[in-house]
Amino acid sequence: MLRRKRLTLYLLSCIFIFLLFYPNSTSANQLSEIKKSGVLKVGVKQDVPNFGYHNAETNQYEGMEIDIAKKIAKSLGVKPVFVPTTAQTREPLMDNGQIDILIATYTITPERKANYNISKAYYHDEIGFLVRKNSHIKTIKELDGKHIGVAQGATTKVNLEKYAKEHKLKFSYAQLGSFPELAISLYANRIDAFSVDKSILSGYLSPHTTILKEGFNTQEYGIATSKQDKVLIPYVNKLLVSWEKDGSLKHIYQKFKLKPAKVKKE
Repeated sequence: MLRRKRLTLYLLSCIFIFLLFYPNSTSANQLSEIKKSGVLKVGVKQDVPNFGYHNAETNQYEGMEIDIAKKIAKSLGVKPVFVPTTAQTREPLMDNGQIDILIATYTITPERKANYNISKAYYHDEIGFLVRKNSHIKTIKELDGKHIGVAQGATTKVNLEKYAKEHKLKFSYAQLGSFPELAISLYANRIDAFSVDKSILSGYLSPHTTILKEGFNTQEYGIATSKQDKVLIPYVNKLLVSWEKDGSLKHIYQKFKLKPAKVKKE
């Protein structure tokens, strides 16, 4: 009887140890599995000029984040396969394993870091406002009481609410599914301003619109994977450090005429 109990305890211990280390073993094989498959499935935006944009004329993806994805894939000796995402779908795509990695203007936040593995920042931006020139709005204060358009699933609305409270302003909101929808709503006078990170807004400028000089809340964009991954993000971080040192990232910024926001020290 005693021998049977000891045997049971031994078997349970073996099972516990196996379960403890098995996920790490699976994760450690992820890079080799990607190399074996020959492709890196990358979640990207398709409606953000200069970052992730699907060019209908060429049927190709283009932008800073597309170039970063291509460099990561090249370092692994595989081809990138681009999977279009939106602010609403990018996390489910990671959760379901439909993409290996996400590079889609994904702002780093404590909440997101608790649920996903996220790299060091590859780009800094700040929240801004696109307005119609004929509105004669020049400052954020002049948006008090106005109707602001934001993207569903993005962090913009939360940050605007915080900013409004701190500066004793009131905004009403229209939450739409894509950036093109927001731009169209602005042109059609359905909203008074379109708010998101300034670099994204720059892709929607027209002769009739302008971006307010004021901005707030520096944003950091990170590359993300599911929590099950333990190797891709450390690998990507090493690449980012290398590209910062050799000027590769700066070259990509310049290629798409992007100017990262200055990091404001607290």
